[in-house]
Amino acid sequence: MSGKVPMRDGYGKALLELCEKRSDVMVLDADVAKSTRTVWIRDRYPEHFLDMGISEQDMVGTSAGLALSGMVPFCSTYCVFLAGRAWDQIRTTVCYNKLNVKLGGAHAGISVGPDGATHQALEDVALMRVLPNMTVIVPCDAEETRKATLAMAEISGPCFVRFGREAVPLVTDESTPFEVGKARLCRDGSDVTVFANGPMVYEAMNAAEALAKENISVRVIDLHTVKPLDEETVIRAAGETGCIVTAEEHQVHGGMGSAVAECLAANCPVPVEMVGVQDSFGESGQPQELMDKYGLNQENIEAKIRAVLKRKKA
Repeated sequence: MSGKVPMRDGYGKALLELCEKRSDVMVLDADVAKSTRTVWIRDRYPEHFLDMGISEQDMVGTSAGLALSGMVPFCSTYCVFLAGRAWDQIRTTVCYNKLNVKLGGAHAGISVGPDGATHQALEDVALMRVLPNMTVIVPCDAEETRKATLAMAEISGPCFVRFGREAVPLVTDESTPFEVGKARLCRDGSDVTVFANGPMVYEAMNAAEALAKENISVRVIDLHTVKPLDEETVIRAAGETGCIVTAEEHQVHGGMGSAVAECLAANCPVPVEMVGVQDSFGESGQPQELMDKYGLNQENIEAKIRAVLKRKKA
């Protein structure tokens, strides 16, 4: 694990690769192209780019029309506005009709920082995963974001990828395997499993390394695809380690943790603890200060691991 790169850079690089190779890819943006890195497409491949202005609903509707004409549109804007403001168009126009529209949600999570609660998407995974026909991906770093974006182009149907603004540590590289719908084992362990996605994968890896010094064996799994959930891996991990911690930069309600808990309740009930935002809005502040205040860090993962191990023994 080395270096920090903004996850949005991975999104922009993937779109450049797609536009270089494919004539059917169209990139749409809602007047935030510099932030989403789609400005790279505008500057290099202007024939593949549409700036829709600050009109997220229109952008999704236009993308639906492009999909019906055989194009592969990528909608790009701040996650809170894409998943929230355009939810009706995503639900009724895109998902109901199984249209081949790709949604790139930037500025996700509380680590957006000074932009504050109005711009901190903490409910988007819940909003997207509840929709039939939608694929939901939450990559852990810039390289996995690149791979996820490329993979979405090969999937027929609605897809959503969310990524933050801040630079985050690279925990994968070009050789790291990535498959939509297949969780990735980051570190094996036998006492407890931590399912993490987004920047929380890095925090989970650090927590596992620290607890290893206390002879606590922590399995860490990158659960980048929230839907379709890799239920086989979730159930196997619960059976083998006997307890679970989930960690995500999202509300604890309705996100990846909820998806894991739903799966386990039906198939392999074990103690579960969740790291995430505890049913509150965010606030303005520096990214790391906010991550720490809301418990989205290594220390809280360690605390949840200790808590779930006590429940396991009980």
